[in-house]
Amino acid sequence: MNRDQLFAWLQYPLPHHLISRLAGHLADCPTPWLKNAMITQFIKTFDVDMNDAVHKTPGDYRTFNEFFTRPLVEGARPIGAGVVSPADGLLSQCGTIEDGHLIQAKGHTYSVRSLLGGNKNEAAAYQDGQFATIYLSPRDYHRVHMPVSGRLVSTRYVPGRIFSVNQATAREVPGLFARNERLVCHFETEFGPMAVVLIGAMIVAGIETVWSGQVTPGAKTPQDCRFDQEITLETGEELGRFKLGSSVVMCLPEGVRFHPDVDAGDTVRMGQSLATVDPA
Repeated sequence: MNRDQLFAWLQYPLPHHLISRLAGHLADCPTPWLKNAMITQFIKTFDVDMNDAVHKTPGDYRTFNEFFTRPLVEGARPIGAGVVSPADGLLSQCGTIEDGHLIQAKGHTYSVRSLLGGNKNEAAAYQDGQFATIYLSPRDYHRVHMPVSGRLVSTRYVPGRIFSVNQATAREVPGLFARNERLVCHFETEFGPMAVVLIGAMIVAGIETVWSGQVTPGAKTPQDCRFDQEITLETGEELGRFKLGSSVVMCLPEGVRFHPDVDAGDTVRMGQSLATVDPA
């Protein structure tokens, strides 16, 4: 058994949700000496670049979670043309959706239908489309933004496990992104449907959206989330955020083409142009 296999195997028996709830309580603790110590150590351990942050020092944040979801100074992430990256992170996989399946890692695929929560009609919209998976490491900026302008159609919470989503686990846990707890956000754009899926992970204390705040887990089956007014967001506008790190998977329809110099393994920044859209 290699190191990656051992790391993945050890996660199976863990009480994922209990660990994440406890981490969430700690991350929301406002006690100055404790949260300052956690933030200082985190910045040091993960070499977090604070130059782009609006607030630069641990004392500027009320809690660790406030630091983790820190805003950036205006202009820190220029917004490119076409379809842009929704987040800072590692573009772990991208490419064509083939036979209704996405690549998770070498030797592992999973279905669009399972990722989106089981609706075959929604999955059919991405037949022969494109996908991209972006892994947000602990040192990254953790707000998620719109890849392209669109109108929110529906939001669905899909319950599940919360395995770590780092590259080691992606290589060893089958169907990882369709297995973990997640929030599926469906949009209608000028070039067709788009799904942005926020994947939960070990120690992720919560997923938030700008239209409904924190999504509360606990349902046993997929649940559609309500919103009372029309939500339209422009390219680069904030969509949501993670309280601790995770991954974003976006599904795009046929007609989207990734730039030739964009490939799996690239480090990307929010707003960076990833793809163009063929004329109708």
